Amino acid sequence: VQLVESGGGSVQAGGSLRLSCAVSGPMYGYYCMGWFRQALGKEREGVASIFSAGGSTYYADSVKGRFTISRDNAKNMLYLQMNSVRTGDTAMYYCAARRGGCIGWERQTMYPYWGQGTQVTVS
Repeated sequence: VQLVESGGGSVQAGGSLRLSCAVSGPMYGYYCMGWFRQALGKEREGVASIFSAGGSTYYADSVKGRFTISRDNAKNMLYLQMNSVRTGDTAMYYCAARRGGCIGWERQTMYPYWGQGTQVTVS
């Protein structure tokens, strides 16, 4: 399984950005996909996740109401719509995937598949 993020860049505070993650390889059955981020000098943290069946979503408190995670199973794509961005959202953003549900979605060690990251800078 390979994950490739895109869509990062520079944006002004209050603006919007949409990140994409292309998934290739065998992803059979149920799986959980998530977005994580790591700011300079900080630990990587969970941002949001989505379950493949039914589309249940989960968000970190810091992004609730501003970010929206979605997926297009037919196109093997994962998205993160970022609205009302803040300087505190500046980070490298990674998509990740694991088989099974999204219980405990923020536990990074549960994800065997990771992308290379895309940088988001908010000024």
